[in-house]
Amino acid sequence: MHENSLDKKVIKDFGSEWVNYSQDDIPNELEEIFNNYFNLFPWKIINKESVGFDLGCGSGRWAKFVSPKVKKLYCIDPSDAIQVAKKNLRENDNCVFLNNSVHEMEIENNSMDFGYSLGVLHHITKSQEGLNACVSKIKPGAPFLLYLYYSFENRPFWYRVLWKISNYMRLITSRFPFIIKLLISKIMAVIVYYPLARLALLASKFMDASNFPLSIYKDKSFYTMQTDALDRFGTRLEKRYTKFETKKMMETAGLERIVFSDNEPYWVAIGYKKSN
Repeated sequence: MHENSLDKKVIKDFGSEWVNYSQDDIPNELEEIFNNYFNLFPWKIINKESVGFDLGCGSGRWAKFVSPKVKKLYCIDPSDAIQVAKKNLRENDNCVFLNNSVHEMEIENNSMDFGYSLGVLHHITKSQEGLNACVSKIKPGAPFLLYLYYSFENRPFWYRVLWKISNYMRLITSRFPFIIKLLISKIMAVIVYYPLARLALLASKFMDASNFPLSIYKDKSFYTMQTDALDRFGTRLEKRYTKFETKKMMETAGLERIVFSDNEPYWVAIGYKKSN
């Protein structure tokens, strides 16, 4: 199955994003973010004998921390970002790089000890089919870690209204040429992300600031804010799911024993492939 024209445009944009923001300058911050994503991951059963895959590896920012813990890691990305990943992971000789889409993974079915896809499948037109394809590659009983954008169902009404306003902006800005989107994202990082994040940081010293807009960035670098602003306002296709919908998708793909993290980012989930 090949991508449609919209998927191809999204792939091209993400390739350009990771070329511009290779994530090789913020190792300490990346490790903290990695730990937030992987706090549910079953490292007790994944070890130096395990072989798995990173679907939508981008610049290789998560593979950098996973690959030293396993025997082999397949880093899969359909965009030009695969070249960035090769550069960033050049010292990790157990990484195999595949310039494939989720529908064309050059991996045998039922062969992987684990897999993960973080912040990727909500950017493709057929997300359920993409998840099905991922699960088809892991062995029965093997874990799969998933992160899809959530729909703010645990946030106040006014928070969701603010997001809808920003989404209308995204629908406009995402159609611009990449160089213009890059400039807009830098401006948004300066005038929106940075001040709101630092306001949330200040407020957190006196109260619960978890519902402050962009509070997740209160202790993040300006580099990360720029990266995510480009992701937010430059992406042509973005879907969001409730916790219930994400669980339903995982069950449809053949996963069971599904557990969600209660911490940000919402909703990271782990599931295990059914044995029958």
